[in-house]
Amino acid sequence: MGSLLSSSSLTLTQFLVAFIAFLLLIEQLIYWKKKRQAPGPLFVLPFLGNAISLVRQPTKFWEIQADFSSRFGFSTNYLIGRFMVFIRSSELSHLIFHNVRPDAFMLIGHPFGKKLFGEHNLIYMFGQDHKDLRGLIAPNFTPKALSTYISLQQTIILKHLKKWVDIADSKPISLRLLVREMNLETSQTVFVGPYLDEKARIEFNRDYNLFNVGLMTLPIDLPGFAFRTARVAVERLVNTLSLCTKQSKATMVDDQEPSCLIDFWMQEIVKYTADGKEAELPQTSNSQIGGHLFDFLFAAQDASTSSLLWAITLLESHPDVLSRVRSEVLKFWSPESDEMITADQIREMKYTQAVAREVIRYRAPATLVPHIAMEDFPLTDWYTIPKGTIVFPSVFESSFQGFTDGYRFDPDRFSEDRQEDQVYKKNFLAFGAGPHQCVGQRYALNHLVLFIAMFSTLIDFKRLRTDGCDDIVYYPTICPKDGCLVYLSKRCTRYPNFPSE
Repeated sequence: MGSLLSSSSLTLTQFLVAFIAFLLLIEQLIYWKKKRQAPGPLFVLPFLGNAISLVRQPTKFWEIQADFSSRFGFSTNYLIGRFMVFIRSSELSHLIFHNVRPDAFMLIGHPFGKKLFGEHNLIYMFGQDHKDLRGLIAPNFTPKALSTYISLQQTIILKHLKKWVDIADSKPISLRLLVREMNLETSQTVFVGPYLDEKARIEFNRDYNLFNVGLMTLPIDLPGFAFRTARVAVERLVNTLSLCTKQSKATMVDDQEPSCLIDFWMQEIVKYTADGKEAELPQTSNSQIGGHLFDFLFAAQDASTSSLLWAITLLESHPDVLSRVRSEVLKFWSPESDEMITADQIREMKYTQAVAREVIRYRAPATLVPHIAMEDFPLTDWYTIPKGTIVFPSVFESSFQGFTDGYRFDPDRFSEDRQEDQVYKKNFLAFGAGPHQCVGQRYALNHLVLFIAMFSTLIDFKRLRTDGCDDIVYYPTICPKDGCLVYLSKRCTRYPNFPSE
């Protein structure tokens, strides 16, 4: 009897092993069928694919994908049961960006973004609804609105520069988290201003950090895992921003002057409501707008942190560029004047503007813009992207194509004489392209120019250089490996005393 049970148990084990092996073979065959002649790894781990290497060494993972793509401009791989296509070619990236529609591609912002951001965010919208909503958002970035933000930005930048110098106290400090903290305060103040009290800001910062951690982990949506914690944190963040929206609507009904982005937005909505045109407004409930505000925050926060860190790194390693920036800024603005830099002065700082654009080109912060193929899509005359594929156009790789000596940091490429931003416009994709091109790019550039102008004028700085300190790491946007470790000291005779302080 025991021999019979043992034989039966062995047979069951053999069957299970054979069945699992069969499933793994089927999975590999499906990968090969989708991959066909496209470049990419020949064999992939079952289910996980190369997700572990992506999470553990993202920089190396994307470098390998770029190498695979060198011949045809794209390559393939497999992540968490999902087939993926990496796009290196600028031309093919434009093909993706300009075909965001129900029968082609959906922008998702993150491979598992819908679970994190919710189903109804701005990035998942198509067609006329998307156009209408972007039209309603447009007043948030008029010259008048941008001028309001410029004042808020400078006040916060100055506050944090003073703090950094005090912390440094003749020793090197890492700026990554400090810049991130400054940008988070800037985003909160510019977007929702007075509607977020001190207690709410502390909770907001905690939840945003939880969200950031979850972005870089495996998408295991179970209690105790970072991804689930991040998803719940996003729900709390959106709820907070929804309450800010409600308060702003009440303020704008009273016909008060806008003091932040949500006020400019709600002012427009109040106008429609007063004219009896509520039915024409897309996505205007408090919770919907809260979701869109979170989308803005995500787009602005980490990308801006990346750009500011690389600006410091690149200015320090290019003293000739730094010297020219300092000379130009002092032509238009003196810290001793106690006046803020104006929008007109920002426009006059042509070289500093060029430096900001070159920082973004040379180190595009959001290196990849994930999309989902909604249907089979012919990418080339011999390869069709299968439905359900995650597609990663690489704006980072595009940034080095076409431009004169593209791997060299050279702000003069954006001068009025060379105008490489126009000549090679198709390769400058840091703000995207097509219907989902970044609506806040002018705001982002203003912030970077203001920071470069104030940091270089008010602060003396020197990197503590170590082996590999400038290597690229993902947090989730790209940053220097050492977190930008610098010595800081006060450069100006005295700090400006802005009226709003």
